[in-house]
Amino acid sequence: MKLREAIEVEERETYAKRASDEWLDALAPLGTDWHKEHITAAPYLAIVFAQTYGFTVGDGSARKVKHYYVQESVGISVGFFLASLTAAGLSTLTHTPNPMGFLRELLHRPENERAFVVIPIGYAAADARVPKIKKKHLDQVLIRDAACG
Repeated sequence: MKLREAIEVEERETYAKRASDEWLDALAPLGTDWHKEHITAAPYLAIVFAQTYGFTVGDGSARKVKHYYVQESVGISVGFFLASLTAAGLSTLTHTPNPMGFLRELLHRPENERAFVVIPIGYAAADARVPKIKKKHLDQVLIRDAACG
């Protein structure tokens, strides 16, 4: 419950002060707001952290080692994780409160980790509704280049 309360504090602030009118208008058809019941309603909750750098120990001291392509690597991993949960018959919902620094503090994670996404996991409620989101046609996103074969 402490986690949900912390998430809702940040979300309330986002909806009231941080979010632009354009962003709020884009979310309006989805019917979302700062209430996040799914955080405590789901039987499982995965919080994925990205490790922005590591440490190497040598000659009695530790030094930072930069990790490259962190966002890309973690994003791909989360995609596979979500696909496997769906294939197992489970439902998920990605949640990315902004800012997310409070999660590192609340969950006592080290300074070199940043929260990437919160994923409630379970079975969809009988009355669950999935919004119908208009997607772009393939011709709008696919570029065919004869030089590429």
